[in-house]
Amino acid sequence: MSGVETAGWLLGAVVAGLVLHAVVFFFLRRGVARAPVAIERSLVANVESPSRVVLPLAALEIALGAVPLADPAGTILVHVVGICLVIGLSWLLVRCTFVLDDLLLSRYRLDAEDNLRARRVHTQVQVLRRVTVVVVSVVALAIVLLSFPEVRAAGAGLLASAGLVGLMVGVAARPTATNLVAGVQIALSQPIRVDDVVVVEGEWGRIEEIGLTYVVVRIWDLRRLVLPISYFVEQPFENWTRSTADILGWVMVDLDYRAPVDEIREAFHAILRDSPDWDGKVQVLQVTSLGSETMQIRCLMSSPDSSRSWNLQCEVREELIRYVRESCPWALPRLRTEAVDLSGVPRDGPASQ
Repeated sequence: MSGVETAGWLLGAVVAGLVLHAVVFFFLRRGVARAPVAIERSLVANVESPSRVVLPLAALEIALGAVPLADPAGTILVHVVGICLVIGLSWLLVRCTFVLDDLLLSRYRLDAEDNLRARRVHTQVQVLRRVTVVVVSVVALAIVLLSFPEVRAAGAGLLASAGLVGLMVGVAARPTATNLVAGVQIALSQPIRVDDVVVVEGEWGRIEEIGLTYVVVRIWDLRRLVLPISYFVEQPFENWTRSTADILGWVMVDLDYRAPVDEIREAFHAILRDSPDWDGKVQVLQVTSLGSETMQIRCLMSSPDSSRSWNLQCEVREELIRYVRESCPWALPRLRTEAVDLSGVPRDGPASQ
């Protein structure tokens, strides 16, 4: 077979692969347009580009095995196509993990009222997907390198010095390795999940992203606190939504000793009944402290989540202040003084003897 015929067969294989890709995704896109299912849209969006590379390369690989090739150009061409096919398949596999990610996450939405299970699934999927991407990339790189005879020949020498090199690499990459292990541990044991409410480094916020080596916390004022993922394995922190999003809030109010506690308690209950941020579970008002001039009451209330709890606490403060000011202003804290009659006491003190 002449060189022109060989080139024609190879070019025809590439064109056949491109035509097959165009036909397959033409019908896939038409199916998505008629029945817009989330997983079908994700499949088309994630797989179309890598498959446009993989299908022609696969067809070319088959053609290379069927036509005679002249050495050494044929050997080099087979090697290059094999390397490109490995890279393309790795790309396709990585994009398939995104499709699986979309499939699982579409069934568990974070905007649901009780999203504990959804947060658990989102955390596991995000971390494990990143681990999968790293593993696939490392394996693909190893296959490509081992396809070179020079690299395989140097393997014996590398094994001889593997102990020293491994020690050096281990010391240099210890922080990265620690974060990788911590990432897998968090994916399995889940001390934190996506959208958890946490207090770290004195800041209140929500877990926005769990990466392979870091965690992004969205603070209440929209700043982002980025921490190494090992922080959540080694350091203590507060997780307000570990088992449930329900949370108790409290308001402390200082009042005069003449304050009608029973009436204020009824007003507090009325405020909660009218508030959309109260979940109807806990409503307690108690006198918790006595001072030299005032007493302190604590209003305890429950809410579905921490954001609504904060709103409810602010609302209770405002409404209680308004009620006390309008209904029993004498209950507001005041400073008392006592006037003493000193008219019978000499100005200069007792006369000296």
